[in-house]
Amino acid sequence: MCGRYVSTRGPEDLVRHFRVTEWRPEEALEPSWNVAPTDPVWAVLERTPREEREAGSVRRELRVLRWGLVPSWAKDLRIGARLINARVETVHEKPAFRRAFAGRRCLLPADGFYEWQQVRAEDTGRTRKQPYFIHPEDGEVMALAGLYEYWRDPEVARDDDPAAWVTTCTVLTTEATDAAGRVHPRMPLALTPDHYDAWLDPGHQDPGGLRELLSPPGGGRLDARPVSPAVNDVRNNGPGLLAEPTP
Repeated sequence: MCGRYVSTRGPEDLVRHFRVTEWRPEEALEPSWNVAPTDPVWAVLERTPREEREAGSVRRELRVLRWGLVPSWAKDLRIGARLINARVETVHEKPAFRRAFAGRRCLLPADGFYEWQQVRAEDTGRTRKQPYFIHPEDGEVMALAGLYEYWRDPEVARDDDPAAWVTTCTVLTTEATDAAGRVHPRMPLALTPDHYDAWLDPGHQDPGGLRELLSPPGGGRLDARPVSPAVNDVRNNGPGLLAEPTP
């Protein structure tokens, strides 16, 4: 699974790397070394604005979304905390994800992600959860495959009120490979740049073709190293979380 990750790239770097054509400078996020469910996160997506639907123009946007997908039919936002991940093996058929999989796909930029491993202390025999930071060996940005969805807040009266709409997202996961497989059996699925266009294209709605983009997972080799247990508390943040744990 993916329950925590690192995202420190600035919007200017993300706009350049993902060839974004639309970004609102007023939407800003601070770097985070401990991105957690329900946090605001950067997402790259393609959509046609309402006022341009007749022209059929598609824009690639850098947006701020809420991590934890809330289906359009949900009664409130709380369900999003349980839908932070979608399994690639079943995403095309699950009611919460299948509509988004067909036409609302995104990329979630990350420096890397965390997973935990049970470690037994030799002196006491007690077990504890040791966090590992798993990231590309070459230091390149990871483009995590994601889905996004719009949710209408029924407590806001007017459709044209910005507060009426919440845009949320989820991270696709797959079987872990490489260094990640030594820590946890699942991992977020990252796409290579040659698959960005096809994955983001809202006109690409063939489930079989989309699933081919996701298997096998792309990207370079991953490195996994133990880091500070301070990661375990979502209230902690900062580059110090990536420090080696003290004995």
